[in-house]
Amino acid sequence: MGDKPDDTQGHRGRLRERLLQGGGDTLLDHELVEYLLTTGLPRVDTKKKAKELLATYGGIGRLLGTPPEVLLREGLSEPVVGALAIARATAERLLETKMEERPVLSSWDALGDYLHATMAHELVEQVRVLFLNGKNMLLSNEAMWRGSVDEAAVHVREVMARAITLGASAIIIVHNHPSGDPTPSQADIRLTRDLVDAGRHMKVTVHDHVIVGARGRVSLRAQGLL
Repeated sequence: MGDKPDDTQGHRGRLRERLLQGGGDTLLDHELVEYLLTTGLPRVDTKKKAKELLATYGGIGRLLGTPPEVLLREGLSEPVVGALAIARATAERLLETKMEERPVLSSWDALGDYLHATMAHELVEQVRVLFLNGKNMLLSNEAMWRGSVDEAAVHVREVMARAITLGASAIIIVHNHPSGDPTPSQADIRLTRDLVDAGRHMKVTVHDHVIVGARGRVSLRAQGLL
């Protein structure tokens, strides 16, 4: 029993060496989570815990995408939840920075990566709106509401009022399907068309409505539904 801490530290050192020399691709998902958890559990062997978490939540994406309040409610300790939350926040900040560096419409891949990382694994439907200026640079990226996209008239007023306040010339609406299937529903299509109609009167262009799910993302413009 006396050599257990040394074995643990040696194992972590080997993970760190692989990560620093070869990058994240050299570590398996459970090894990434295992190393991440050491920030919250510095004197605990985290390998078993990492595997348990991945099995329980169905993979690293769903694990990191689960809201902290849900993880706490399900019995995870604050240090563990904090470690997972800081990883997600850091990844989102990196992707958001890439998206902000140039016009959104010319950085569609960066936008897609950001949306997938932030929304694909959410357990509750969330609607975000990207507000753009006349050069399609991002003015603001805002979570507008959580829940379904029903009550379209209410949501259209909220979005357009916010666009006017920000002086936005265009918007991209985004929401997730917790089922994982990004196929647009009739409510999704109705909200999109109502936004387009309202935007026409307010001189606010609706560039797209993107639906994100664990199994991919769908652009309503690409589908001919805008």
